[in-house]
Amino acid sequence: MWSCLVDWGDALVRSGWGQAIMATGISTNEKLSIDSLIAARPHLENHQLPGPEIDVLLRYEGKLSEAKILEGIDSNFAEMLVDGTVKEGQDTLCPNAFVLADNLMALHKLAESKTKATLIYLDPPYGTGMEFQSRHLEHAYKDNMCPASYVEFMRRRIILLREVLAEEGSIYVHIGHQMLAHLKLILDEVFGARNFKNLIVRRKCSSKNYTQNQYPNLNDYILFYTKTSKYIWNPPGIEPTEEWIEKEYPKTDAKGRYKLVPIHAPGTRHGSTGLPWREKMPPPGKHWQYTPTKLDAFDLAGEIHWSKTGNPRRKVYLSKGKQVSLTDYWEGYRDAHHQSIPVTGYPTEKNLEMLKVIVSASSNAGDLVIDPFCGSGTTLHAAESLDRKWIGIDQSFSAAKATLKRLRHGLQPMGDYVNIAKGQSQGDLFSSTNGANFSFQVDGWLLEDFPNAILDLAKI
Repeated sequence: MWSCLVDWGDALVRSGWGQAIMATGISTNEKLSIDSLIAARPHLENHQLPGPEIDVLLRYEGKLSEAKILEGIDSNFAEMLVDGTVKEGQDTLCPNAFVLADNLMALHKLAESKTKATLIYLDPPYGTGMEFQSRHLEHAYKDNMCPASYVEFMRRRIILLREVLAEEGSIYVHIGHQMLAHLKLILDEVFGARNFKNLIVRRKCSSKNYTQNQYPNLNDYILFYTKTSKYIWNPPGIEPTEEWIEKEYPKTDAKGRYKLVPIHAPGTRHGSTGLPWREKMPPPGKHWQYTPTKLDAFDLAGEIHWSKTGNPRRKVYLSKGKQVSLTDYWEGYRDAHHQSIPVTGYPTEKNLEMLKVIVSASSNAGDLVIDPFCGSGTTLHAAESLDRKWIGIDQSFSAAKATLKRLRHGLQPMGDYVNIAKGQSQGDLFSSTNGANFSFQVDGWLLEDFPNAILDLAKI
């Protein structure tokens, strides 16, 4: 697995030292001149702009207060065993469970029991106005709410998700372009704009979506927020390609492959890193990255390269096991696009390796991961394989069927859906186990309305 390795070359301008630099913001203390002249005349405007204390909120009819949303809802759950036995009166939803229910009911139950998750990932409906079916042509779900209904539907659940998220937790909301802006405002409102971390752009498919009248729709998006400023973060890295290594570390010497990097950094300093070194000052608005003593040590070790014009740069050698930081553009995690890729057949199934990256980055072994729109169970699969606890929720019987099959029997190559032999084994979920050990829990009222359909699911 790999992601787009960003080449900033075209985005850079050249400094007087012949080195690439980017436009970099400065602090008030680093400003070396008076403010630039501008033509604005705000004092002459008829209406003042809002101040910094004003929050940006969505307003629409039917928007409930948080107090109303957090009011308790009467609900009951039952556990369905594989033999069809029903264990009623489940007061809590335990970890390592798939829950067939409206996630509003399940999230209320989790909030009431003070359950706390370190990571929440959700891939809700995108607001496409369409309906979806599986590869077996079985109807999966409708995605046709009007914008105001959709926004409030999501807002109520996001508020409950905040209550379930641990203080050190993170939430990832996977969404299409249709409602991206709306959900960004809702997440800012619920979690605070200060806790927004990234808008991740994911390449979801190849260039098949070309149209004559607009740009191709090749990406979807992941909004990444945290509960607080102190959160679990395990920086994800990817193995570099040979092409990237040759481009990024183009030079070699007796010590190995290396690249040349500037020894200065943005910002002025008044200590030793702002003083001359070897009769040279750092460029205007810059400072040395290291003290003159440290730079002398680098030079003595042969790790400073002097250009023909006398400009110093540091040699940085390629380390063994080098990992490249994953950026906010994910090109290497497309949806299933080849006949040999194992899938469940659920219509909006996401890339398993992508979910493993998210789970690894924002949780640790033993932590609880929740997916309230779990679809085919990809998040649960990733969490299980990485030794996390998990709870998946979905109201679609088609999603329940896909998730239960996946957790108990594994996946099968996408192409096998055409001519798969009757009774052919799909293989274990993990090579060392016969499926995952989990419970199947159901909304008690749902069990009363659809007992036979739920019994069929339990026996999968």
